Amino acid sequence: MDSSKQFGHTPLSVCHFYRKVCDLPAEVDPPHLGRITLRAGRVCGLMMPAFIGSEVKAWMHRAGQQAGPVLTHPRSQRWTFLTCPDLPEDIRLFAEMSRLGVSILRAGEIALPGPGQRPGLFRAWVQLPRDSYRPPGRLVVEAIRGCAAQQRGSGGR
Repeated sequence: MDSSKQFGHTPLSVCHFYRKVCDLPAEVDPPHLGRITLRAGRVCGLMMPAFIGSEVKAWMHRAGQQAGPVLTHPRSQRWTFLTCPDLPEDIRLFAEMSRLGVSILRAGEIALPGPGQRPGLFRAWVQLPRDSYRPPGRLVVEAIRGCAAQQRGSGGR
């Protein structure tokens, strides 16, 4: 049985699952709208175009690495990998990732999927968190670099 189902289908119960099972610092804010967010810091995110995200996920799988929790933002066609906060505060890294269309989310809020959202419009899980595992950010960056090198080697898109 999917462990997320045992917690129910309200914003508060889903938030409880994120906090207790997945160790994500999630909050329902504002309560009357039922929007679930987490404040980046203890958890970071790497947000990228969906086509890069799918390549990164496949790259990590081929390398025998878990991708961890991955969100999709269907309207903006972007994916976010939730990671450990191990990336250095390095302007060169931020610039390199920016050139590839990747944003490093080290601060601010990251919206999480919640119940009652219309599928295809709002956030959804590409890969649902099932426990507290999140890959090191450096591992996801390595996969992004590998995919970018592969694209350059094949003449790009």
